[in-house]
Amino acid sequence: MADDQQELEKTYSRESRLQRDGLEQKATPVALVRSVTQERSRRELRVPTIFDFNGEPTSDVEKCDEIKESSTTESCSEHANENYGPSEPERKTLRFEEGDPDNPNNWSKSKKLYSLFVAIMSVMNSTMGSSLAAGGTQPISRHFGVTNEAQLILPTSMYLVGYVGGPMIWGPLSESFGRKWVMIGSFAYFTVFTIASAVAPNFAALVIFRMMVGIGGSCAISVVGGVCADIYHDPVSRGRSMAIFMAATTFGPILGPPISGFISVISWSWAFWIGAIFAGASWPLFFFFPETYGPVILKRRAQRLRKETGDETIIAPIELEKTDFRHIVTTVLTRPLRMIVFEPLVLFTCLYLSYAYAIFYIYIQSFPLIFIDIYHFNAGEEGLTFLPIGLGAVISAALYLAWDFILRRAQAANKPWSRNEEMRRLPLACIAGPFFVISSFWLGWTARPDVHWIVPCLASMLFGMGYLCLFMALLNYLVDAYEIFAASAMAAASLSRSSFGAVLPFAAKPMYRAMGVAWATSLLGFFSVALCIVPFVFLKWGGKMREKSKFCQYLAQKKREEAERVEREREGGSREEIVSKGKEGALNAEQRV
Repeated sequence: MADDQQELEKTYSRESRLQRDGLEQKATPVALVRSVTQERSRRELRVPTIFDFNGEPTSDVEKCDEIKESSTTESCSEHANENYGPSEPERKTLRFEEGDPDNPNNWSKSKKLYSLFVAIMSVMNSTMGSSLAAGGTQPISRHFGVTNEAQLILPTSMYLVGYVGGPMIWGPLSESFGRKWVMIGSFAYFTVFTIASAVAPNFAALVIFRMMVGIGGSCAISVVGGVCADIYHDPVSRGRSMAIFMAATTFGPILGPPISGFISVISWSWAFWIGAIFAGASWPLFFFFPETYGPVILKRRAQRLRKETGDETIIAPIELEKTDFRHIVTTVLTRPLRMIVFEPLVLFTCLYLSYAYAIFYIYIQSFPLIFIDIYHFNAGEEGLTFLPIGLGAVISAALYLAWDFILRRAQAANKPWSRNEEMRRLPLACIAGPFFVISSFWLGWTARPDVHWIVPCLASMLFGMGYLCLFMALLNYLVDAYEIFAASAMAAASLSRSSFGAVLPFAAKPMYRAMGVAWATSLLGFFSVALCIVPFVFLKWGGKMREKSKFCQYLAQKKREEAERVEREREGGSREEIVSKGKEGALNAEQRV
């Protein structure tokens, strides 16, 4: 049984790789930051902030000298000799107390909002950069002498190729080394290659630089979900913050085509200089961005205490985890792929979101065929036709808040359906599908010279409503289901949808020319009809899927164990009883696995 539990820890959770050097873990409800004790010790170590083996809670500020005096190697050895013979000194492991001000969930409202604002600004930079090349296609074609349509799609598609690979790096690394420096490093990478794109000496260099920009920009879309989960443990607050984040991801690419369409008449490079200027203006925000990842905050606290007290046995749980290259490659970086392959919730969420995302980038290629070829718009005016998508996104945000209000009233009235995890998020995804279908047929069959241009233009408003409703519902559902693995789940979603967004636009113009605007757009609508069933399946069987998910059940078991342990501590239960019951719970978990 113990071998099975160890294999579960090794395979499925970087958060729980504490099973080495004879250590066993105890989970806490705060982002699953663990308390760790020596496996051979039979005394539970209470950790308000630091535990010493004598069981006295010791403040990290007020009792530094007492920590040093009461936790020496000699005292630990004496205790070990008294009971079991020679042993290494016991480690005193930090965790957050209830109400700890350093816990991101306990930060002030203004600090949380600032953290969210910085994260959203990084998303705006990233998503706007994805579509900046679209409005400057003709100037780029003239400057570099490239006339092949497929090649002219590359500056946009290669950016999305960067979106494919980047989240595989940034998302998991943020779960190992924290959010702040991963975001700063990726944004520096993004900024440098945005400038490089503006000064590219040839078309090949431009394409490569655009892929590099995409790799840097992909950090934002894969890590911001983790930031929301870090600072908002309450599902209601977290859902609202995710709604704001998703609105930003919708508005970003909408701004790209009109900006580049109007500014590129000056020079092809100005489309990318605008992106570099926006990135430069965002940089000061990162200097004051706090670390939001609880395990890394505890690591810094442990480092400070070791320096102040000289006690090298004070540690944070994350310091016990493996950080060698082999572990990072085989466990951390492969987690998003494992979630896609082995988690049906992640797989089908990725499939539906990928299709919606691909439609957006297909429209970037097909709107010129509609509004330039049929209605004779210029590039800047054609870029403005994306703005109704933004209007639809605003309406979707209002729908989300309305549903949130209805749900909270139902929960206050203790209605049975309101306690269903699937009902919290998925109804919005259920109404998103019909919006996609209607908008596709509306756009396809009204884009004719004898119909005013505003009619097909407004069809994209329904697309924006469905697009944001779908993303808000399904990504919130993933974050709620996978919590501390949110960054990896978001990375998996980003990887899949960026793959679709990078590849399918190559088929857009050939498809529209071969089938015509009406039938090509209708084909997108038919596929939307088929995918409408996904959220309804989740609504009915999502609970069973989570019950069979090793990720979800692992998290649920750890939270149950910690909640029981905290309750027993509050009731003043003996430490021996706590250890005994904790081991009994672990044994039951192993049997279930």
